[in-house]
Amino acid sequence: MPLPPASPDRYLPVPSALLRYRDEGRGPAVLLIHGWTLDLEMWEPQVASLGGSFRLVRLDRRGFGLSSGRASLAADVQDVLALCDSLRLGRLACVGMSQGARVAMHLCRIAPERLSCVVLDGPPRMLAADAAASGQEDVPLAEYRDLIARGDVAAFRGRWLRHPLMRLESRSPRSQALLERMTARYNGDDLLREPGVPPDHWDAALAASLRTPALIVTGAHDLPARVRAADALAAMLPAAERAIIDGAGHLPNLDNPPSYDAILRAFLERHAGPRH
Repeated sequence: MPLPPASPDRYLPVPSALLRYRDEGRGPAVLLIHGWTLDLEMWEPQVASLGGSFRLVRLDRRGFGLSSGRASLAADVQDVLALCDSLRLGRLACVGMSQGARVAMHLCRIAPERLSCVVLDGPPRMLAADAAASGQEDVPLAEYRDLIARGDVAAFRGRWLRHPLMRLESRSPRSQALLERMTARYNGDDLLREPGVPPDHWDAALAASLRTPALIVTGAHDLPARVRAADALAAMLPAAERAIIDGAGHLPNLDNPPSYDAILRAFLERHAGPRH
């Protein structure tokens, strides 16, 4: 009887948490950071498409997926650096999706020497001027927090999967099943706590000081607030490019993997380097 395939999951102990990660592919290193309620499996289409050209390292941020610990954006930055040190990664590219884009931005600030380039996919409002001009959050966190506090996680998951940020434009059953599996692993604990969040309203001078080549990506059907946030970042960062993925919402890597992967590959080959 043939043995079952070995799991690609690996685990790294860090202060107050155990992080699940995967290290796959060959070529220049690319770190993939998922968004809120998701986990490393959101990147399955990209691993299948790009793993022959790039070394793709992805993790479950603490408190998400199969990683333990309390969710913390402040800790995420140190966790990512610890993972890079553990794998002895030199300069690498970083792709941060939605909430993960916050982590990627802070890496640009505190460890620019370690990044060849960065991709900010569906970033939230981060610039101080953009946040002040909008005022309304695009995620009803108070409503979701109340559901989690009452123990009605199932109701939360149902409402969140119907939210515009989570609705897929694609009718792919595989993409929808993947999204539902990840959401089923999310337990909502972070909504019941006040996580340690690094300063996140970037002023113009600080944003303009980030010299890392950046690609700002949104789906053509993402929320208008996310499109505006992406446009604002692209205008503010001195080495930024802007890309829009047709036929995609807030999850363009799942909605339209061929277009997403082609744009990502072209950017990475220019800045992270092609496979040798």
